[in-house]
Amino acid sequence: MSSFLSDLEIANQANKKHINDIAKQIDVPQEALIVYGNDKAKINYDFLDKCKDKKNGKLILVTAISPTPAGEGKTTTSVGLVDGLCHNGKKAMICLREPSLGPCFGMKGGAAGGGYAQVVPMTDINLHFTGDFHAIGAAHNLLSALIDNHIHWENDLNIDPRRITWKRVVDMNDRSLRDITCGLGGTGNGIPRQSGFDITVASEIMAVFCLATDLEDLEKRIGNIVFAYTRNLEPVRVHQLNAQGALTALLRDAFQPNLVQTLENNPALMHGGPFANIAHGCNSVMATKTALKLADYVVTEAGFGADLGAEKFFDIKCRKAGLSPDAVVLVATTKALKMHGGVKKEDLKDENIDAVTEGCKNLAKHISNIEQFGVPVTVAINEFYTDTKDEHQAIIDFCKNLNVVCKISSHWENGGAGASDLAAHISDLVDSTESSFKTLYEDDMSLWEKTRHIARTIYGADDIIADQRVRNKFAQLEKEGFGKYPICMAKTQYSFSTDPLLMGAPTGHEVPIREVRLCSGAEFIVVVCGAIMTMPGLPRKPASEAIGVDKDKNIEGLF
Repeated sequence: MSSFLSDLEIANQANKKHINDIAKQIDVPQEALIVYGNDKAKINYDFLDKCKDKKNGKLILVTAISPTPAGEGKTTTSVGLVDGLCHNGKKAMICLREPSLGPCFGMKGGAAGGGYAQVVPMTDINLHFTGDFHAIGAAHNLLSALIDNHIHWENDLNIDPRRITWKRVVDMNDRSLRDITCGLGGTGNGIPRQSGFDITVASEIMAVFCLATDLEDLEKRIGNIVFAYTRNLEPVRVHQLNAQGALTALLRDAFQPNLVQTLENNPALMHGGPFANIAHGCNSVMATKTALKLADYVVTEAGFGADLGAEKFFDIKCRKAGLSPDAVVLVATTKALKMHGGVKKEDLKDENIDAVTEGCKNLAKHISNIEQFGVPVTVAINEFYTDTKDEHQAIIDFCKNLNVVCKISSHWENGGAGASDLAAHISDLVDSTESSFKTLYEDDMSLWEKTRHIARTIYGADDIIADQRVRNKFAQLEKEGFGKYPICMAKTQYSFSTDPLLMGAPTGHEVPIREVRLCSGAEFIVVVCGAIMTMPGLPRKPASEAIGVDKDKNIEGLF
């Protein structure tokens, strides 16, 4: 029984196939692989180019209700759904983000699924994997060094050191680096200035990496990044430093998607990993478009709840990449719904139909949000052993009143077989129903109105508020020609509001905008709301305290 084994123990017992055999299942020849050991590989550019004219499969997005400490299992459900589709005889594969080291050693944990619905090798994936994040961090910090070097010498671009927007990055939660002073120690050490660090997954290089369609597009986007302003308030771009080529060179190998497998030996692409509450929270366009050419059904996920992840998947990734999703699976657990219904974490094991029903208000708001995009939605309850049949029935009945199908899925305990009913429904749905996908707003709407529209329609807010400095920034960005960009909202993932303690489906609140940031390479505008940070800190008791290497040289304590 999975309840007696940790995720790591289950992963370590996996009967993995050689990665060459996994590739064969999706018609990828051995010569198209850049192999990292026996269980992971990259798919090379030559093969990717040959796939471009193939017909696309069906695209299925997995998202979730607003996250709670009880957990929802979005990645676990994504993996279980793919295993369920393959269990039913379908040709399916999954596209996921790569995990960040910061959350891995902090509070959140890993991002390779759980129980008997995991992607392996779990330890490699959650630690260094194929080195993609290191390459992204190196490219970002190379630009940081080149900026300071340019100012140290002639500063021909007239960069104002007070108006450099480009920080440095590290793939770790380290609050001490949020605000720093660099360039101290005399004239040989550069110009003293205030700066800071973001976590690597918040880097615009990461966002560009995940939205670019090929190497040429990647280099172009990098060249278009605005990293500073002159004393005359004119934007300064990377191509003016002639740095885009060197940054692209560092990313060349990393930009090829990573192939791994689920516990049931089904193919998985894991590539890129922007944060969902800071950036757009989706795996790379390269991986998604590749998977659509290789499988009949492609399952992908978007970070955190549907108000963040799904909205950005639709309004940023799909808009920019020309993708049209065919269905959405909205994940919930009875425990999470009870928390949204007011139950304390220590009481979640007790049956509470009233709390489940009350918590379904959060579920209903996410359902109505998704329906605004014209994509059919199904609710999946990620089953937990403390669930009761009456709790399940209450959720099923609630969804039925909304004309939405709800399926109970036991993939965590039973793998693909436990998700076969959900998978059968989803495959029938996408094969028989035409999606009417549309984005939430048009490109021509003003940046302020786009932001207000998201807040009102997705968050249930009355309005957005901001001081004059922020309002002026919106106006400045439109004047500079960035008004058609989509909005990337940066806010807490725990609530529709900007108050992480306000659960359920609150209405009538206001969304305060603290800051507006231009991402001209990624081609979106980040709107920072509330107290959200781009460099998280570690909790009082970080997960790293339980992680180590045992006497047999195996990693232990990793979930």
